[in-house]
Amino acid sequence: MTLICYQPRKFSASSKEIIRRANEIIRDYQQQGLDLTLRQVYYVFVSKGWIPNNQTEYKRLGSILNDARMAGEISWEAIEDRTRNLRGRSHWADPANFLRDTAHWYAEDLWSDQDHYVEVWIEKDALVGVLQAVCPRNDVPYFSCRGYTSQSEMWSAAIRLNRAARRGDRQAVVIHLGDHDPSGVDMSRDIRDRLNGFSNIRFKDEPAFDPDWEPKDIEVRRIALTMDQVREYNPPPNPAKMTDARAQGYVAEHGDESWELDALEPRTLIALIQAEIDSCKDQERWDAAVEQQEANRTRVIAASHQLDRKPIKDILTAQVKEAKADMKRAKPNSSAYAEAQGRLNLAQRLLKEEE
Repeated sequence: MTLICYQPRKFSASSKEIIRRANEIIRDYQQQGLDLTLRQVYYVFVSKGWIPNNQTEYKRLGSILNDARMAGEISWEAIEDRTRNLRGRSHWADPANFLRDTAHWYAEDLWSDQDHYVEVWIEKDALVGVLQAVCPRNDVPYFSCRGYTSQSEMWSAAIRLNRAARRGDRQAVVIHLGDHDPSGVDMSRDIRDRLNGFSNIRFKDEPAFDPDWEPKDIEVRRIALTMDQVREYNPPPNPAKMTDARAQGYVAEHGDESWELDALEPRTLIALIQAEIDSCKDQERWDAAVEQQEANRTRVIAASHQLDRKPIKDILTAQVKEAKADMKRAKPNSSAYAEAQGRLNLAQRLLKEEE
């Protein structure tokens, strides 16, 4: 945790209690390998009855946590902004260095021999961190819709899903998660209608074109937020937005309250997503594909040894040391920790083979 005091500050007793509770929440999430947004912290406070559910309290909480970070009371790495990111290129000293560093990123399509092609779509950018905790390990692409998806992106997605389904004659599946409010519920319907409106085409200019192949409807499975989940997990309600054009039909079916997806615990969302992915996966085929991928990843590492012509044992020993150092720096149960653990296991296995 990075605690840096830029502005010393004396907090009131009530603010100190909020900071203490926020740090408890942060520790709990970090133990799960997850980072937090301010809105997720807020919903934990609301769900535990520590503050009322309104915009004034949200802004007050944000102000206190901001002051606490400036005063060195809360880690700068604990709360993240997922909407603003620096983009740039990576660099390497030489080809051998590139191969060693990127070998653990070598990946094959683990779904190529499956009966389904799966993507996970979520309504909000703020919850992409939840998808990052579950989708990469399942080799499943994920996407933040940011509300109603644009026509351009929906068309591109339909073409992508159509092509993926045709490879191996698979069933394309979109797992969707969104708020339970007038627009959030309707988005699942909108995704289903527009994807299937765009995807019912074939591409005659492609080498793999099969004139006898008939496009299948893309399955859109809404797994959250549902009324059953609202009753089970009891997230804090908000008034349904009556200015929404879809409000009348929503209120008639669900009443005048709505619920945000952010209010569910990340571990709950991860479990829901994992269960749905598993329902699309043939485990025996999956295990065989993973084994093949690891064997080919080992070949990439072997190629890097040939490039720099260093003793293989020296290189593998250095990789073991580097992976252990990365594991110490990473949060337990995080994707970075798992990735370093994978590199460690692979290097140790290769070392054993060299003995």
